Amino acid sequence: MHTVSPPPDAAQWWFEHRVSYGETDAMGYLYYAEYLHVFERARSGFIRSRGMSYADIERRGVMLPVREARSRYRKPTHYDDLLRVRVGISELGRASLTFVYAVYDAEGKTLHAEGMTQHACAAVGDGRPVPMPGWFKKLFSEAPEIAV
Repeated sequence: MHTVSPPPDAAQWWFEHRVSYGETDAMGYLYYAEYLHVFERARSGFIRSRGMSYADIERRGVMLPVREARSRYRKPTHYDDLLRVRVGISELGRASLTFVYAVYDAEGKTLHAEGMTQHACAAVGDGRPVPMPGWFKKLFSEAPEIAV
């Protein structure tokens, strides 16, 4: 799997995560499925950093169910490691978007994992696909103008 990086001009954000004991497996490594939780925390923080929480997005009638998720593990991480996760958007479609993640050590030098999640844009309530609203697209522009 080759994870696509966000375009150089795309909005990106860094998230810090310290590996807790409960996230590790019997070998003392961050359990592989926990990376998806780390991705989710990074994604939620990224959305919040743009001026709106995911709960706000749902209150506006849009939800983002995951259509696909992938991870590639490069180097194990251990209990109490401080990780820096770069999150950005590699693709913003008509009714979907793709977030990409790169998990580094605290110094940002060693790549531990990378991944992606693709999300459909769906209506809260019935879950039907909907075109991405303009206010949502603006949320991820370099200078978002969010109408509240």
